Amino acid sequence: MIVDFHVHSTASDGTLAPEEIVASARSRGFFALAITDHDNVDAFACGNPGAIAGIELSVEPGEGFDKFHLLGIGIDPVNSGLAMFLKRVIDGRNARNRRMLENFSRIGIEIDPADISAYAHGDVLARPHFAQWLAKHGYASDVKSAFDRYLLPDSPGETRCYEERWHPSQEAAFEAIHRAGGLCVMAHPKHWRREWRFAGPDYGVAERELMRLKEAGLDGLEALYQANSVEENVNFVRLADRAGLLKTAGSDFHGANKPFISLGMEVEESYISPFLAALNLV
Repeated sequence: MIVDFHVHSTASDGTLAPEEIVASARSRGFFALAITDHDNVDAFACGNPGAIAGIELSVEPGEGFDKFHLLGIGIDPVNSGLAMFLKRVIDGRNARNRRMLENFSRIGIEIDPADISAYAHGDVLARPHFAQWLAKHGYASDVKSAFDRYLLPDSPGETRCYEERWHPSQEAAFEAIHRAGGLCVMAHPKHWRREWRFAGPDYGVAERELMRLKEAGLDGLEALYQANSVEENVNFVRLADRAGLLKTAGSDFHGANKPFISLGMEVEESYISPFLAALNLV
């Protein structure tokens, strides 16, 4: 069975329109597909293109952790409470972007806000759009180099223009998604701590925190993730089961912005059926 519950379109930092993504999934016989753009539901602004409505939010990671991306799957994209919540998130993004523009000006790179806004296809102007602008204007050889040089917390001090942005609390994000009728799923838990990318996850630490998050309102874990190792898939599936969390599968597809990631995840029906049932798809 082919599914994908973590996909980005041109409504955030992907390169394919929602309709193109859906057409590709249909041609390959996907059973289920969710579009989960960052901080917005613009992919569903003109009606449902044929996918499950979703979203990806950056929330407070918790003490001792670095990055917690939360997927809301099966949400009502026109829920008024969610819209109010997302307005505050976008306001936080925009404030961060203004600080980053000031940082670039400080090191002699003048970026016209109107110019860089053209790289975004909606309200979400994100670091990948800055990276695209920098690569196009000769300040980096490609998007990855732009991130490494300017846009990461550990970029070199003399060129670092990165700024942290406001993140909602875990509880506020869980509440907003649940009120919009969705399920709360932690995306790519291997990225929860920065050091885990190199040293591998500490599964004992992850298990204890996942137990707490389950009590706080987390519904599921993206245990199968395209960039996971086989060992990471096995261990995160085990942790999800031990914590009583639903298990999902996601690619984190971004089109040409992440060309090494392909759309779709092949899963066993027995693995994904509890999550499908929670979404009323079976």
